[in-house]
Formats: sequence, structure tokens, C-alpha cells
Amino acid sequence: MPVAGGRGRGWLIARRFVRNRLALFGLIVIVLLFLAAYLGPYLTHWQLTDIDFDNFQTGPSATHWFGTTQTGQDMFVLTMRGAQKSLVIGLIGGPLTTAIAALIGSVAGYLGGWVDRVLVWFIDVMLVMPSFLLLAILSPTFKGKTWLLFVVLLAAFAWMITARIVRSLTLSLKNREFVLAAKYMGVSTPRIILRHILPNMASLLIIDATISVAGTILGESGLSYFGFGIQPPDVSLGTLIGTGQGDVNTYPWLFIFPAGILVLTILAVNFIGDGLRDALDPNASGAKSKAKRKEQTDDEALPGETTVVEIAQ
Repeated sequence: MPVAGGRGRGWLIARRFVRNRLALFGLIVIVLLFLAAYLGPYLTHWQLTDIDFDNFQTGPSATHWFGTTQTGQDMFVLTMRGAQKSLVIGLIGGPLTTAIAALIGSVAGYLGGWVDRVLVWFIDVMLVMPSFLLLAILSPTFKGKTWLLFVVLLAAFAWMITARIVRSLTLSLKNREFVLAAKYMGVSTPRIILRHILPNMASLLIIDATISVAGTILGESGLSYFGFGIQPPDVSLGTLIGTGQGDVNTYPWLFIFPAGILVLTILAVNFIGDGLRDALDPNASGAKSKAKRKEQTDDEALPGETTVVEIAQ
């Protein structure tokens, strides 16, 4: 919807996001990490399987920027390969987790009755199941197969909390006038859910998908750390951390670089999630002063939003 000056809602959301310095910092970090992960290996002549027989477990140098492993592999190339895998798994697994939650939660809330009872019971059962243990048991079954199956497993055990929230929101939305009008006009149930219910909670779903990216990366890293995730000869940040933690006192570069990349990635994703939350819901930012709120209200209020100044007037 166009607003003052012919600018739309997306422009205002982007403007709010950019004003959040931590969120902007997180976005820049993620972009730089992607560039480093995919372009960095081309800046060195070492390959993933290359072995430098003259340098075994040597520290960072001009030849090997992140040092070498005990087998002579270049640590920089391994770390960038691990960052590639972890980032891709997070970007696929996070939205997939939110999609599963949105589908099950909205169907349960809209249909109600026995469908709602069955789905809520299923959600409750999934919540009490030891997901980490089940993933550890199931992961060897998929050894040697595509890692995308591992992403599906991570998403299958991480959607329940969001599904309950989506169900609660659907219960309040399904009795709204625009939903009832669509229902009386003969619009099908799937179309009502996809075109009328879920778009009205898009802000929540976008934020949840962003936060789920960090959760998926941490889940994959944790499982890979214990040997249940990405399997050799492939690597991820979790496998590199698990391999290097035993030598952290004597050969710290084997642990510090992958661990640092992982921490930086999680922090950046969380900053982006916080920025999206504040941009989509400006009233969620409690740190703004009253003067700053009053100054930004007139030119940044989205259509349909009730501002603090309007209420006061």
C-alpha cells in the first residue's frame, strides 16, 4: 500500500531496519561471511583435499592463513567449506521449520474440532520427545546419503513451539470479518489459510524464520560436534570444532577459527532477527525515548497502525 510520498510499506520497514545499527551490522556480517565462504577458497591455491607435506600442524602464516591440520590440510579452506555447509543448512532449515509450523498451526486453529485435538496432541507428543537423542539415533541411517535429509530431520524436531503460537493467532483471526466473508463466498479452506490467515501473521513468520536459521545452525553444529551430523570427508563448523577442541591448548588455531566463525554467524543472525522484529513492530522497541518516538511517528507510521501520539491526542 502506498503511503506518504508514494513510498510503500516495504520501504518504511527497510528504513527502520537500516536505522538499527546492530541489525545492519548483522546483515553486513552475514553477507561478508557468504562472500568469504564461497569466494575465499579461490583466493588461495590450496584445495580441500590438498596436503602440504612440509607443514603439519603449523600456525597461521602467509602460506596458510589459518594454519594447517595434523594431516597438512589448509585450515582456511576447511573453515570456509564448513561455513558454506553450516550457512546453507541454516538458510534451508530455518524457513522449512517455520513453514511446517505455519501449516500445522493454521490448519489446527482454523478447522478446529477433532482435527485440532489430534494436531495439538501430536504437537504435545513431539514437544516431550528427546529430539537430540532421536536425531543422534536416526542420523547414522542416512550416512552416505545427501545432507538434505539431515536438514529435514533438524526441521522435523524444531517447529512445535511456533506451531502453537500460529494456532492461537489463527483462532483469533478465523472469526474476523474478511475471513468470514471469504468463507461465505465459497472460497476453499486451503485458499483461506494461504491467502487470508497466514499473510496476516507474516511479521511473526518472518522473524521466526530468521531466528530458526540460528537454531538450525546450532543444532547441526551440536550434532556434528558429537559425530552425528555431517560425516567425513565433508566438513561443517561443528565437525571442525569437535576435531580441534582436543588440541585447543597446544594448537589453538584448529579450534579458534571455526568456533569464532560459528559465534559470529549466530550473533549476526540474532541481530538481524531483532532488527526485523523492531522494523515490523516499532512498538516492540522499548529503548526509544519519548522524544524520538514523537519525532519518528508522523513520517514512519504504517497504514493501519495506531501510534502513541495519536492515542495521546
